[in-house]
Amino acid sequence: MNTSILIVGSVEFYATLLDRLHDLATSGFEVIRSANEVISSIQAKKPDVVILPANQANSLEVCRLLKQNSNLAWIYCILVSDQPINALEEILPGWNWESGLRAAALKAGADACCWLSPKQTNCRFGEAEWKLQNLLLNSQIQAGVRQVQIYRNLMQSNDYLSTIALADPLTELNNRRALDWELPRQIENARARSTPLSLLILDVDYFKSVNDTHGHLVGDRVLQLLSARLRYNLRFQDNPFRYGGEEIVIILSNTKLQEATLVAQRLNSLIADQPFMIDKNLALRITVSIGVATLKSDDDEQGISLLDRADQNLLKAKGDGRNRVISQEEED
Repeated sequence: MNTSILIVGSVEFYATLLDRLHDLATSGFEVIRSANEVISSIQAKKPDVVILPANQANSLEVCRLLKQNSNLAWIYCILVSDQPINALEEILPGWNWESGLRAAALKAGADACCWLSPKQTNCRFGEAEWKLQNLLLNSQIQAGVRQVQIYRNLMQSNDYLSTIALADPLTELNNRRALDWELPRQIENARARSTPLSLLILDVDYFKSVNDTHGHLVGDRVLQLLSARLRYNLRFQDNPFRYGGEEIVIILSNTKLQEATLVAQRLNSLIADQPFMIDKNLALRITVSIGVATLKSDDDEQGISLLDRADQNLLKAKGDGRNRVISQEEED
């Protein structure tokens, strides 16, 4: 079992644990001497399991802080006491210290609590009890690791499902759902930082005739090649989305109208100048029309008016003969 375990405590406490964790030989152990550093270390390392000494003053507080942090609450937290139970019973005879410690630990947010008393060679059951304590400790850690692994697998599945939900399977671009989430975020950032934001809507000219003449599989291939050409010729911060059918929206962050128009003109030429090689026997000349718009102070937060202006410019570009760029300047 490949696990990551962070132990907080003294050298003696660390040595005691290592002497008992025989079933976890393949685990990766790290130790922190100071409990004051534990939260920052956990944030940086994100271990599967954290083990703290129950007799350390702020161990319960560490457990509580972990469980209150949504980014760290999945980490399995175990409190371990290595103090002889007989010594505690002498302080308050008749009190069930072991149950009391567990109750306090679980109330604070610990996932488990173990008691490790020294091996007693003069007791008939000393050896058996020592082995049982070791078994319980190892079992608690293994249970914690299984729980953490379930969480990690779930998060990976959620990330995968989110990727599927926001991606267009044909073009491998982000889809319209992703645009509906990303555009308001980009608008908010642009306004917060007082930076410009522009947007392009690109539409393949006469795409219906491609499908009618060559079939939908060829039309799909055109969209795939177009999307690849766009990805290779956009800046790192530019975000393309398949808006619907043969329309693609490109968000240009920190880009003024004049620069956005130049980007659109360059893309228009890159697409028109080089044929699309569908296969070794078929090469198609493809052109696009592009509408350009830039964020205004009175645009809504969702980007509906910004998209509408770009769309109106796209319609004008198609109405004026296609294979051209119309920007907001020409609209005003």
